[in-house]
Amino acid sequence: MIAEKTLDDEFYDLWNTKYQTAMCALHNREAEINKIAEEIEFGFELLGSTAIEDKLQDEVPDVISFIKEAGIKLWVLTGDKIETAINIGYSCQLLVDDMEVFIIDKDSTRDILI
Repeated sequence: MIAEKTLDDEFYDLWNTKYQTAMCALHNREAEINKIAEEIEFGFELLGSTAIEDKLQDEVPDVISFIKEAGIKLWVLTGDKIETAINIGYSCQLLVDDMEVFIIDKDSTRDILI
């Protein structure tokens, strides 16, 4: 997930002091770090998410459908051959028959615009 949260300097300085103390704990360090992390890990604004996967997981078409229905834009970047990427796009319902598909396969913006 990619998210953001704005912190004021006073909140961050206080939190960071506690975090640095937890990082130096000799006993139960992981538990102490987790406790301090919970103090800051809330109230984020979701910006997006990323994933790296080499195979199509179960229920991917349903999840992509829900994401699209929520109005969330979905992009896929792949190193696959164009034909493979398109086939996977259709198999997971990211692409549908009434959609216009654009293929960009040039090395530079100049080449794409020509």
